[in-house]
Amino acid sequence: QVQLVESGGGLVQAGGSLRLSCAVSTRTFSNYAMGWFRQAPGKEREFVASINWSDGSTNYADSMKGRFTISRDSAKSTVDLQMNTMKPEDTAVYYCAARLIFSARYSYWGQGTQVTVSS
Repeated sequence: QVQLVESGGGLVQAGGSLRLSCAVSTRTFSNYAMGWFRQAPGKEREFVASINWSDGSTNYADSMKGRFTISRDSAKSTVDLQMNTMKPEDTAVYYCAARLIFSARYSYWGQGTQVTVSS
């Protein structure tokens, strides 16, 4: 069982930066990979980035590489998403999610946090 709570969303100007954080609650961190997804109005939810809790290996959507960085802090039990050089098209609700490392399906989701990038 995993509980996820996102924070850090808000309004930022184009070109600016924002850091999202996901507080993770579980008894077995090493069994999970954590991901960030986003959903813009009228669009499908899309993958942003993921990280394996055990070894810190990461994966990114091609369009996010170089601008977004996912990381985990074992001491704080958080998974962060650093977003730089933001664009208006980054405006979306951002979700934190978790999956068992041997599964492709994300089974646990946070409530989401709104990110708005103004031009």
